[in-house]
Amino acid sequence: MAQTQPDPQPVPVGALAHIQTLPSWLVGRVAARGRSLVAEAIAGEGLKLQHHALLAAVADDGPLAQADLVRRLGFDAKDVVLMLNHLEGQGLLVREPDPRDRRKNAVTATPPGRRTLERCARLADEANERLLAPLDPEERRTLLALLARVQQG
Repeated sequence: MAQTQPDPQPVPVGALAHIQTLPSWLVGRVAARGRSLVAEAIAGEGLKLQHHALLAAVADDGPLAQADLVRRLGFDAKDVVLMLNHLEGQGLLVREPDPRDRRKNAVTATPPGRRTLERCARLADEANERLLAPLDPEERRTLLALLARVQQG
């Protein structure tokens, strides 16, 4: 006598609607929209989001060794080299021998790089204003406080 397999459970009606109400789905969609708005805003500066983050790290903590940038940002080392080439080609940073270890390069933001970073900060703020436009100021404060709590877990 052959064993019979149980009938597969039917997919509940509205399964996609259920997924689209999950906090993880909603936060992901909002984050994707926010990244898109910021990416679009800084594209006019010749930067992508990762370029912006790398330039910010160098401006905040430079001069930095390339290996330190890789560790700090969690980017692939080959990608960091390509981004550094791009940013150096635009005159936004320089690589020079590290005075502490001449075998390494130290990366430093140039004055034009710092000015670009300031413009990008304003552009990112404007993009986030568009993202949060549906909320009044109190709702924005509440949302940011709640997101910070959730992020900290």
